[in-house]
Amino acid sequence: MSNSLAQPLTNSASRHGDRPALKLDDVVVTYNELNEGAARVAGLLKDHGLRPGGRVGVMLPNVPYFGIVYYGVLRAGGVVVPMNVLLKTREVEFYLSDSGAKHIFGWHEFADAAEEGAKTAGAEAMIVTPGEFERQLADASRAAEDVDRDGSDTAVILYTSGTTGTPKGAELTHANMIDNARYGGTELVRVGEEDVILGALPLFHAFGQTCCMNNAIRAGACLTLIPRFEPGKALEIIQRDRVTLFEGVPTMYHAMLHHPDREQYDLSSLRTCVSGGAAMPVEVMRAFEHAFGCVVLEGYGLSETSPVASFNHPDLEQKPGSIGTPIEGVEMKVVGEQGEDLPLGEVGEIAIRGHNVMKGYWNRPDATAEVIKDGWLHTGDMARVDEDGYFFIVDRKKDMIIRGGYNVYPREIEEVLYEHPAVLEAAVVAVPDEKLGEEVGAAVVLRPGKEAGADDIRAFVKERVAAYKYPRRIWFTDELPKGPTGKILKREIEIPEAVAR
Repeated sequence: MSNSLAQPLTNSASRHGDRPALKLDDVVVTYNELNEGAARVAGLLKDHGLRPGGRVGVMLPNVPYFGIVYYGVLRAGGVVVPMNVLLKTREVEFYLSDSGAKHIFGWHEFADAAEEGAKTAGAEAMIVTPGEFERQLADASRAAEDVDRDGSDTAVILYTSGTTGTPKGAELTHANMIDNARYGGTELVRVGEEDVILGALPLFHAFGQTCCMNNAIRAGACLTLIPRFEPGKALEIIQRDRVTLFEGVPTMYHAMLHHPDREQYDLSSLRTCVSGGAAMPVEVMRAFEHAFGCVVLEGYGLSETSPVASFNHPDLEQKPGSIGTPIEGVEMKVVGEQGEDLPLGEVGEIAIRGHNVMKGYWNRPDATAEVIKDGWLHTGDMARVDEDGYFFIVDRKKDMIIRGGYNVYPREIEEVLYEHPAVLEAAVVAVPDEKLGEEVGAAVVLRPGKEAGADDIRAFVKERVAAYKYPRRIWFTDELPKGPTGKILKREIEIPEAVAR
């Protein structure tokens, strides 16, 4: 039996081929249709010279074609290189050249960047245009079976965001991806064929791929897609399609919670919600659970861990603010600067070992050796562990602010800021300071119709944290920069010149 990540689609199509697999508004793709489309894509790629292990760029939005192409590449024995549709020409060239991909499927609305980047990288661009692509597949050969792959073979090369230097490609194996979807789907959110999952997370991201698409396909569930997240549209789809499972990042929950027409929608079908990608403020989680009448389970992971590493398990105690305990087959611990194990309650770096950890960074042995030591992946995330084994993220190691020799963890301050009745969003960052080295700064977005000054917010936080922690520098902005998943991008926050002075 093949160990390919395409095998779950083959299995689901054989069990319930007429059930809906992927949906986009009025467009419904059944399991039989998804399976046939993937077979045609595999045949097309083989006709164009793809061999097992060959890399293929997939630059498509959250539309059913993504799943058809994704599983088609895997069925042909290829390696998927997921790419954001908003990449520019030089970025497309980098992804293709670095991975050695000789083919790329590009969405018709972004054809120029895909074609020009492919040309420079010496790759072939196949443009996906609705209607035309179906005719192209109809003329292609049909690959009836999955190419045999070993569980240790690479299935996906997922490029990290590149917060430092150029992006690195995390090599995720077929076993990494299959096991992560299985444990996540069976052990954590218990997805079955009757479930409807809201596909609001970008499918080119690990969270969207594993927890939404691969999880749905493995279980025979329906994934209803949103090409670009918009809170009103998400609420509309939950009501229309009777969505049972929503998975998203904290900013999505925040936007849905504060949508002015939220109470007009029937959201009673929601059973479980999953939050990841960034720490969810406890106030947001509690308010969402109360308003939507469902449980929010917070988890943790990285692109390098396929992505799920830990979770608040549904049948165990829920601890708001915690990322839970490791999933089955995964170990986590907190280590010090020299890699030594730290006692309970002390803050240190999270290290992870298990079936979910990547093979390594593509063609980057030095970068791999920096993060994987003695089989343990060192994440760069700071956390503590309580007496029950629950992990609590304190912050990113790189985000930590050192103010006059004292460590300040931005997440702790952000939690307090979110408690202020006038604050809609907030991000705490370091502001250079001649005397202290770094000062605590906060970029704040106010709620519509609410007013608050910097002195008011500063005093509010000062009452609730130690004197060295509260933000001395506060500025207001209309919005905070966000990445494709909706995660706040602190590296792109601009500190006003007056604040920096």
